[in-house]
Amino acid sequence: MEQVYEILIVVFLVISGIFGIVGSFGLIKLGDPMSRLHAPTKATTLGVGGVLIASMLHSILIEGKLSLHELLITLFLLLTAPITAHFIAKAHIHRHETPEDLPDPGGDHGWATLQCDPEDLPENETS
Repeated sequence: MEQVYEILIVVFLVISGIFGIVGSFGLIKLGDPMSRLHAPTKATTLGVGGVLIASMLHSILIEGKLSLHELLITLFLLLTAPITAHFIAKAHIHRHETPEDLPDPGGDHGWATLQCDPEDLPENETS
């Protein structure tokens, strides 16, 4: 039965390795920064998640211990990866895009990142 557990762990490791390679390749090959965001935030997150699942399976099935470290790492990863990508995208929009170059947001409100009147900003942000 232990061999079945090891095969299951190896499957998760191989799948996560494929996701990691695809994410790294996308980070290198994709042209603009907005496209590059998808490679590390999607594929590499799944790759690291697969390694963490394999580690959890190994600790539970092979060693017979329950380890919460992997669960905490997974929670931290799933919470921080989208937030980091959001901040990188906002920084790119502020530095490289003009409001005319952005696509239509499809609503009545516009792009909240760029459509703020200077008189609406607090005093410390206008200088």
